[in-house]
Amino acid sequence: MKNKSKDIAVIGFALFSMFFGAGNLLFPPYLGLVSGQSWIVSLIGFVLADVGLALLVMAASAKCSGDLDKVLNRVGKNTSKLIGIAAVLCIGPLLAIPRTAATTFEMGITPILGEMNITASVIFSIIFFGLTLALTIRPSKVVDIIGKVLTPTLLIVLAILIIKGIITPIGDLNPEAMIENNPFQEGISQGYLTMGALGAAALATVIITSIHEKGYINSRDKVKLTMKAGLVAGIALTLVYGGLIYLGATLSNLPGNPYGVNTPKASLMVVITNGLFGYPGKIVLCAIVSLACLTTAIGLTSATGKYFSSITNGKLKYEITVIVVCVFSAIVSNFGVGTIIKFSGPILEIVYPVLMVLVIMTLVSENIKNDNAFKGAALATFVVSLLSVANSLWQVAPFTTKLPLATFGFNWIIPAIVGALIGSCIKASARSSMYEIE
Repeated sequence: MKNKSKDIAVIGFALFSMFFGAGNLLFPPYLGLVSGQSWIVSLIGFVLADVGLALLVMAASAKCSGDLDKVLNRVGKNTSKLIGIAAVLCIGPLLAIPRTAATTFEMGITPILGEMNITASVIFSIIFFGLTLALTIRPSKVVDIIGKVLTPTLLIVLAILIIKGIITPIGDLNPEAMIENNPFQEGISQGYLTMGALGAAALATVIITSIHEKGYINSRDKVKLTMKAGLVAGIALTLVYGGLIYLGATLSNLPGNPYGVNTPKASLMVVITNGLFGYPGKIVLCAIVSLACLTTAIGLTSATGKYFSSITNGKLKYEITVIVVCVFSAIVSNFGVGTIIKFSGPILEIVYPVLMVLVIMTLVSENIKNDNAFKGAALATFVVSLLSVANSLWQVAPFTTKLPLATFGFNWIIPAIVGALIGSCIKASARSSMYEIE
């Protein structure tokens, strides 16, 4: 506790690196490409859906001592467990963790060594997750390893890339966006896919554990430190996102432009770094991707291990969980970035809004006396989100596109409010106590 500012900086940088992973490299350049001159509008939507929601989740999680179940428990014990497990699996071995290795291989390794077969991919995944396991098996060291060593290196390399792209841009900005959605809505949609808010729900446990081990015992000190570190991470993320979206926008109006909405996301950063630095750019990109994805894999693997150890009261050991996560993630990563993104989109569009509603209600929960308000809001949000995804896939519920705020990707907000109001009119059992801050 001798140097609080240093602790805030280290923890904030660690959070930045944990958040800044595969999706954060894939989606911003693509968003800039399809937005053209409207890249700033897209940036605002992207930051709101990623950084803004992540900070809200961090605030709610910190308020509940980093325990995700406490954030969710007013919808009922079984339902909260189901939502929590779904969220952690999404940011864990099903989607986010495998995506880190797949992105590193496709964006960092392949451009240097050329196209390789599945055997090379399997060997790389074993090496990547072997290193991840080695750095997560001791949870108390995770934050310091990332915050003191890996993040500063990542920020320096990113700064070199972005400054070079601003000084000598690859091309001009397209005055017209290439997308059907408005740029703000597209920013919201792409921001969802980073899984930042889902990650924040689980990473809060890792951060608060680290804060405790640094000597901050008082609950209020933990909350304050967590939020200040979150603000440091949020500012850094916003600056980097702005730079990457702008770099993508410089590709939007090239003569004979071969890039469009169907451009593989994993190839855009390769094009950008090659355009700015030539062949050495591939080395720069490899460093960025490897550092960004490894730090995220470390943070999320540790968070997943802590969560499942917690909900089983230690019966499922942390060490066993992280081993299983690394092995399973190594297998899934070999399906490739495109397949993982395609699979993850519908799942996130269902899980994300439900979690967001419960997080926001948790932040103002002292004013909500009836647990049924939480249940009503969660149920309404789940139904609308499920129908929205079904409509986007099979056009079976077109009314979801007519709901208020649908243009901005928030068609679940009004149904959530209505569900909360209806739920609050139904008599509940004695209110559960969820703010026993330790």
